[in-house]
Amino acid sequence: MPSLYEIALTLIPGVGVVTARNLLDQFGDAESVFKAKPAQLMAIPGVGPKTAGNIHAKDCLTRAEKELAFVEKYKIRMLFYTSEDYPSRLRNCYDAPVLLYYKGNADLNSSRIISIVGTRNATSYGKELTDQLVADLKKHDVVVISGLAYGIDGIAHRACLKQDIPTVGVVGHGLDRIYPAQHRPLAEKMMSKGGLLTEFPSGTNPDRENFPKRNRVVAGLADATIIVEAAVNGGALITAELANSYDRDVFAFPGRVQDEYSSGCNYLIKTNRANLITGVKDIEYLMGWEVEEQQEQKQLSLPLNLSVEEKKVVDILMQKGTIAIDEISILAQLPHSKLTMILLSLEMTGIAIALPGKMYKLSFTPQHA
Repeated sequence: MPSLYEIALTLIPGVGVVTARNLLDQFGDAESVFKAKPAQLMAIPGVGPKTAGNIHAKDCLTRAEKELAFVEKYKIRMLFYTSEDYPSRLRNCYDAPVLLYYKGNADLNSSRIISIVGTRNATSYGKELTDQLVADLKKHDVVVISGLAYGIDGIAHRACLKQDIPTVGVVGHGLDRIYPAQHRPLAEKMMSKGGLLTEFPSGTNPDRENFPKRNRVVAGLADATIIVEAAVNGGALITAELANSYDRDVFAFPGRVQDEYSSGCNYLIKTNRANLITGVKDIEYLMGWEVEEQQEQKQLSLPLNLSVEEKKVVDILMQKGTIAIDEISILAQLPHSKLTMILLSLEMTGIAIALPGKMYKLSFTPQHA
């Protein structure tokens, strides 16, 4: 359980998360920050005389006492930046919150965590995509993060509960309330299979400026962020930009060019801010996840109707394993234009897999029929 000083550190006027981390780096722990002399404090970037005075004022500790009583009463876990149970992915982000308030049982350091976000004005297309995506992710033992908002967020949370997948809602307010209020029953169900997470202490309203902060936690907690539907000016695009800034993968479902709530996804794909996906198989490939059947390297029979040239390419892949298209062209004595079509055909039939760098390999260990 974090100390009173750790809570108080997050309540100092004029001290944001970057400055708070600088203070911790310099003084070692939160208590030492409050006991440091003004001259020592002002040697830290971002700390001037006014901020140093705020640190020595008693207001923060008084507020921290009330917050500590609140979290103890409602059995809320506090995850401090330096603690072992703080989400490791988030800790690697330059602007990670110093303290998180968490009520739930999902493992925030699970081996596979995915964020799913999108427009508050989800269409039937977006709902169907989200439901199918979540159902297909179940086999990968993922934890799903979203923002408990209307639309795609709420749809993703509900789909996870239906599939018995742990799901965590990151909120832009204190845990003494639920916003939107209509999602209270959903949030209560999530407590037993996932949870709620925030950096904001009790008494914090869901003010507009809190949601970009919330979005950075959604992006920072996950290995990848998936945008299902989004308008160009939607909050989901902020989450995508944040995920990109953290060097995390971003995926987006394309939509019709006329649809307002696909315009954001199409923009992300067009500007190379997101990888285009059409389903979970794309995520498996792009994330390097191996399906159980592939790991077992099942012996599968090749189709009997392969052309002579296709068989030649398959034989090369069998012999060489992973190989560049240029080398295949030389060994098979096929021009690039023709070889490209052959490889595409082998991909479409599930025989070959295209890898980054124009490399190819077989998708399984084949056995000729």
